[in-house]
Amino acid sequence: MSKKKTVIVFTDGACSGNPGPGGWGVLLQWNGEEKELTGGTNDTTNNRMEMRAVIEALKALNQPCHVKIHSDSALIVNAFKQGWIDSWQKRGWKKANKKPVENQDLWKEMLEVMKPHKVEWIKVKGHSDNERNNRVDALAVEASKRFQ
Repeated sequence: MSKKKTVIVFTDGACSGNPGPGGWGVLLQWNGEEKELTGGTNDTTNNRMEMRAVIEALKALNQPCHVKIHSDSALIVNAFKQGWIDSWQKRGWKKANKKPVENQDLWKEMLEVMKPHKVEWIKVKGHSDNERNNRVDALAVEASKRFQ
């Protein structure tokens, strides 16, 4: 059995207006190599862009990997580390307050693209001294400007 390659991933999303034009940024690092990915849309939210960044990062991997995803999105990290996503699914995509979970389409897509990988979630503080998080933040902001 071969050992899965470890990929370090930093993701971020940005939105001007929330909702409004938004962008996402990704930094993939493995084996001394780096790759940046960006994209966006003209009518979105910050949470959707944060989620899209994770999805696009995972979709960019061409083999099953151990993926260490660094995100400043407490929503995404907590959804997985605190088991919220499992509870939402058990309740038919409803939160504890019985209201529907927002962005179900992206949560479902994220779960699907995660399947081949071993994903580890790492919460980072946004807009602080983390150079790689600041880098993907800048990528996301720059991408959002293309849709304004």
